[in-house]
Order: sequence, then structure tokens, then C-alpha cells
Amino acid sequence: MKKIVRFSAVLMMLFFAISCACMKDKNTISGKVISVEFGKDGYTAKINTDKNEVYFALISIVNVGGPQNYKQLKEGEQVSLKGEIWKTETENHIKVKEIVSVK
Repeated sequence: MKKIVRFSAVLMMLFFAISCACMKDKNTISGKVISVEFGKDGYTAKINTDKNEVYFALISIVNVGGPQNYKQLKEGEQVSLKGEIWKTETENHIKVKEIVSVK
């Protein structure tokens, strides 16, 4: 009985590790900044991805973890962003938690 419980626990941990690794890439987008619109607490950057999808990226100091992680993106830059992605009927959005790279 103890072996079955241990085996089940190991299987559950493996499943959890694999599912977390797979989800990592789903919350990342990369592409070119098309436009930037400033708001009250940050700005929204319109990103055209490598797959020709358009995302509206909400970027604020609070969401990226403080002023040390905050960067102001400019039109024409190539970026990689991580965050919470959601879709409406006509638009893709991402609340940016990390600005991975800017070129």
C-alpha cells in the first residue's frame, strides 16, 4: 500500500512539473511595437507578433514589479513580454508582468 501511495505521489509531481513547463511559453509573446498610447498609470503598446497577431500590452510600474523593471517601449522595437493573456471577441490582450527583452 505504501508503494502505491509513493508511486502516485511521484506521478503527480511529474505531471505537475510537465504541465508547468508547457504553460511557460503560452504566456509569452514576441513581436514589433506598432504604437504606444499613454494612460494614467502606464501605457498600452500595440504589438504585432511574429505570427501576425496583434496584442494590446498593458504595461505599468505596478504590474512589472516596480520602477527597476519598468521600461518605456518605443515604436519599431522588437520585444518579448510575459504576462496574463486574455482574448475578447475581436482583440488579444496581455497584462505584462515581465519585459523579457527589448531590441
